[in-house]
Amino acid sequence: MHLMHDYPMSEGLRVAVIGASGYSGGELVRLLLGHPGVSLEAVGGASSAGSTLADVHPHLAGTAVADLVIAPVADVGRTDVVFLALPHGRSAELAPSL
Repeated sequence: MHLMHDYPMSEGLRVAVIGASGYSGGELVRLLLGHPGVSLEAVGGASSAGSTLADVHPHLAGTAVADLVIAPVADVGRTDVVFLALPHGRSAELAPSL
């Protein structure tokens, strides 16, 4: 298990946010954009898969990740860290497979 302090910040953590289309996920994306040691590589969602972040969160239009396409939850790829911004029960179901 790697902790954030195990990575040099100049290298940057590659992160994914599953549940990025919801309110909490959108706020998490907004906060991650302001972190210099993070690179948002993937976002996942269920009903919004195929949409861009700017489509579902207009306040993210014009940011570096506005055109990032929301992938189906199971297809977010490999990253260093995955944030789950899903309802509690759904996050608990998904976490062991990560």
